[in-house]
Amino acid sequence: MESRTGSGSSWTPSFSEAERACHDVLLAMAGRLPDRLLWRLRDWLSCGAHVALRTALPRALLRHRVGVTEDERARLRAAVLAWGGPARLVDAVLHVDAAPEPVTAFTDPGAGPGWDDTDLVLRALAPVTAGVTAIRRAWRTVPGGSGETVRVVLVAADAAADRAALVGAVQRVLRARGAADPCVEVLGPSSQPSPYHRAALAAAEVLWRSSEGRVPSPTRAGVGAQAGELVGHG
Repeated sequence: MESRTGSGSSWTPSFSEAERACHDVLLAMAGRLPDRLLWRLRDWLSCGAHVALRTALPRALLRHRVGVTEDERARLRAAVLAWGGPARLVDAVLHVDAAPEPVTAFTDPGAGPGWDDTDLVLRALAPVTAGVTAIRRAWRTVPGGSGETVRVVLVAADAAADRAALVGAVQRVLRARGAADPCVEVLGPSSQPSPYHRAALAAAEVLWRSSEGRVPSPTRAGVGAQAGELVGHG
């Protein structure tokens, strides 16, 4: 995620910086915390439920035995302390040297279920949603060989975007479309995608991006499918 802290360092964040720090931690938890839990925590952040998050997030990491890197711990500490939470909960979270590789796989570009009505809704909303510069969709396979897939939406946002609010807005769109546990990843122009995000981006199809000034035609079975990195900003 965006680097504001080095190992073992800390800073006194402003209100917006505390929210950004919490967003960055939740972004890093994709593929590491259960989808349903992550959706709820991100929804709380988008609604400003800081009092709940200051204990719910570190407790979730403890309950699921998810470790954090030193950079992630610094961000977690900044948000929790800014909102009056206990440092002891942050200190109790397990440590990892680096973000783990994803344990789930993504379907090759164009090989998943293909474009559907939800994709069309997302690409229609993207051009009129402040801060969005691109939107992609990948399909993540469900372990166990059931053949089920999970939609993962990847939003590229500009530097001024309220990323927590964007996550909440897109999650609510997917909930309205029937997704029980929406998976939405909002990354900024200087974000450093985790291994999970890199895998998702490599398998993603572009639904819309501002740099082209247009939207691609809906495709199925890989015809015209576009995979790629985050759109560059210049």
